[in-house]
Amino acid sequence: LMMSETSVEEATSTSVEAKPSVEDLNNSLVMPMTFDDMVNQASAAMKDAYAAGVKRQTLRVLLPRAPDNGDLGMYFESDANIDSRDLVLAPSDETWQGGIMQLYRAAAPTAGAILKKFAPTEGNLPPRLVEDRSVDDSGVDGIGLWMSQNTSPSDDVSCFVQPSQETVDAVETISQQAGDRLVMLLNPQWRNVDDALDTASKQSGVFGSFASFLGGKGNSLRRLEEMGFDNVYTIEGYVCKGGNIRLLKRFGSDWIVFAENDSLTDYIKVGTSKTRPTYQEVDKILDDKGISLKYARDIGLAPKFDE
Repeated sequence: LMMSETSVEEATSTSVEAKPSVEDLNNSLVMPMTFDDMVNQASAAMKDAYAAGVKRQTLRVLLPRAPDNGDLGMYFESDANIDSRDLVLAPSDETWQGGIMQLYRAAAPTAGAILKKFAPTEGNLPPRLVEDRSVDDSGVDGIGLWMSQNTSPSDDVSCFVQPSQETVDAVETISQQAGDRLVMLLNPQWRNVDDALDTASKQSGVFGSFASFLGGKGNSLRRLEEMGFDNVYTIEGYVCKGGNIRLLKRFGSDWIVFAENDSLTDYIKVGTSKTRPTYQEVDKILDDKGISLKYARDIGLAPKFDE
């Protein structure tokens, strides 16, 4: 029996899973409310990007901590039995009183969880995780290199945790050694937005070089771009109109803006943007949605935000 050309085409099209559109991805994205949800979402984005040929990936994630600030860092011992449902997800901001090393104590196990979830499942054998702190010359800059060693060496992954601009040389070395294996950066210490020095450092010539020498990230970003690094998963958080805001983008999607409801139980999708929205643009999104200042909502001067 011979199949018609139409039948062959239909069989071929159904055998290959269609790539989701940007709109489909935008509609499917929700704000992860638990540590496990975030790990699953991040690793799925990594797999999609890797399948598309992105072998150098950058991720920015929220970090887990105990609801009681007094317990920060107490639950990250390697042999601790942690119930991830008891953890809250927080941006890596000034609320972490212990500074960059406290952030590292939260970022390191997060990297481990993501690497395990990303690893192939053949044989149900989890990867062996190895930590190398030698990339942190001072020992107190909160930088580490985590490596997952899998059954097949071709599946091994190198993950720089909280790399700084001074780490780019090491990133370049590892990238050259890794070949087609995945190399990733988790929560780089440079910001996603530019200050005046960053903007100047992106210029060519002596002025740009001098700005880079003074700490602008332009030269570091250029080098990472030449290595092929791409942002595949990002969650950022800050406060706008007195309420918590989250920005979420994964490989293939637009930027999604979420606002926390007044019951503090969920984040509601309030807008999208092709480019990373500025604070002023997020403020306007909230205005357009009729979302007032949180204190006004709290005392009854404005409608509650509890969709």
